[in-house]
Amino acid sequence: MSELARQAAERLRLAHVTLRPGLSDVEISRAEESFAFTFSDEHRALLTNALPVGSGWVDWRDASADVLRGRLEWPVDGVVFDVQNNGFWPASWGDRPVDHDERERLAREHLATAPRLVPVYSHRYLPAAPAPTPSPVFSLHQTDVIVYGDDLLDYVAHEFGVGPLHPTAPAELPYIEFWSDLAGGAENNVL
Repeated sequence: MSELARQAAERLRLAHVTLRPGLSDVEISRAEESFAFTFSDEHRALLTNALPVGSGWVDWRDASADVLRGRLEWPVDGVVFDVQNNGFWPASWGDRPVDHDERERLAREHLATAPRLVPVYSHRYLPAAPAPTPSPVFSLHQTDVIVYGDDLLDYVAHEFGVGPLHPTAPAELPYIEFWSDLAGGAENNVL
């Protein structure tokens, strides 16, 4: 287990978050195989150390497949919502189609090449592997994306008020394709 994940779990305990025993390798593999992703190293380390549960947390052990699938699809669905309803269309995607169905098809095609995000808590997400270790934790609401922690430990400090914080300069944060651009404002084109 990584030191970062151990410290994050300890800070969650201090914040009175309910922690169950960590996931087994079998449980981790089952989630990854069922939903076609791989936890990042730091996310895996936290979940094998302790499984946070309660309102807002993802219960990787007991939640239904529909709930887990919905949480995993939420980032892409949120971007597609803004594409369809709020004029979002990054310049890097080329010309914006007029046809509603074609816009959605192309948006999902582009988003399929972006790193997959995996829910941590509420609308806070870590990138799936392969991802730099440590990776930033993103807070997402459709295309409103911010870095909420420069890594899992910093995220827990921000979210639950159990410091110390250790912010990293934005230029030093690992780059996560598409999502870092949204957080930095580079892809926030609205037509």
